[in-house]
Amino acid sequence: MYYSLLKYLHVLTINLTFGLFMVRGYWMIINSALLSRRWVRVVPHINDTILLAAALAMTYHQGAQIFTHGWLIAKIIALVIYVVLGSIALRPGRPKIIRIMAWLFALAVFAYIVLVAVSKDPWPF
Repeated sequence: MYYSLLKYLHVLTINLTFGLFMVRGYWMIINSALLSRRWVRVVPHINDTILLAAALAMTYHQGAQIFTHGWLIAKIIALVIYVVLGSIALRPGRPKIIRIMAWLFALAVFAYIVLVAVSKDPWPF
């Protein structure tokens, strides 16, 4: 039951991450002042911290050795790429086309992470 609750929390925070990233990307594209609101900068970090904590707790609960499972390594590498692309997309100062492209690539990496998680295969295609 403990694992089920962790997995539910993990999936919930994944959905919140996706929704918040979509909304912030849209606001970036339309130059919305909402993107600079304090809660918009803080809430995603809180949510992502909970997401990561749930992932680590699930891994620990199952006794999984992170670096012995190719699919977990693939998710971790993809997560780092997603964070870098997301930072490029949502931080002002770069040309708009670069930010939009980074946002689109980040969405593709996000989809890859989900596919890897569901298939437990680093090459889910």
